[in-house]
Amino acid sequence: MYEPSKHIATFYVAGFQYWDGASVINELRTGMQLELAPEPDNPHDPEAVAIIWNGTKLGFVPKEESSLVALLAFYGHADILECRVLKVDPTRSPWHQLMVGIYVRDAR
Repeated sequence: MYEPSKHIATFYVAGFQYWDGASVINELRTGMQLELAPEPDNPHDPEAVAIIWNGTKLGFVPKEESSLVALLAFYGHADILECRVLKVDPTRSPWHQLMVGIYVRDAR
């Protein structure tokens, strides 16, 4: 059976409270696609992967989930992954306002 993509991870965006997510949270909707941007030169974590929407950094893939994304990006395969908004709740604490999912695209 054909699947357009396969879910591999769900998490709240790490560091959301420290970046610019609050300025765009009311524009985010479930199902929106977000950009995954590896940051191999990040001084805190060479496997850091930023999550960006429309040029605004929202935060990061949590450290415990970023290894696969960073590895695929390093070897030039980041285009097989997609990141989508699963839940937006501006009434929750900042570290629980944005939940996203990462999926592997079906290229068959």
